Amino acid sequence: MLESMGLPLPAESLIIGASLYAASTHHIEIRWVVLAAVTGAIMGDNLGYLIGRSIGYRVLQKHGGKVGLTPERLTLGRFLFKRHGGLVVFIGRFVAVLRVFVALLAGANHMPWRSFLWHNALGGFFWAGGYSVATYYLGKEILRLSGPLALGVGTIVVITLGVALIFLKRNEKRLTEEALQEAEAEDKGQKKKD
Repeated sequence: MLESMGLPLPAESLIIGASLYAASTHHIEIRWVVLAAVTGAIMGDNLGYLIGRSIGYRVLQKHGGKVGLTPERLTLGRFLFKRHGGLVVFIGRFVAVLRVFVALLAGANHMPWRSFLWHNALGGFFWAGGYSVATYYLGKEILRLSGPLALGVGTIVVITLGVALIFLKRNEKRLTEEALQEAEAEDKGQKKKD
């Protein structure tokens, strides 16, 4: 739960440890491990989202320049979360570094909460539930398989992130212009309502 709120803690290790404990001792049932892991993941992300929603954008505006987050890039982030936030939240659950920050960023970028909740719950269920059940049933085999599997998944993630970064770099100007136009249109629509 704390990892999902933006604290870099080893949630996977806890889930794997609890699942192995359940499999080897039978002192706890795997369904309780799954329930705790899924609930913690979803609740933690929702708290992270609320923190991001309440103070995240202001913090990014104030300190984002120190890490290259210009006002235009913040607008672009909002635009991308609005358009593709569900996919970012779901996939982010499976990428260790992204998992820590995705809920905070979704909140800071004002991703609609219902969309966040749905994609977060789906990702939390498959991530936490999948780790728990797979570890429980595969036991020690998962340790043997995890090396090559982690290497394969890591390679795919690096390639995917590389392609996404190249795409963003090549299209940053166009996407930023689209984001600024959309933000301007939303501001005009908001002013008409007031």
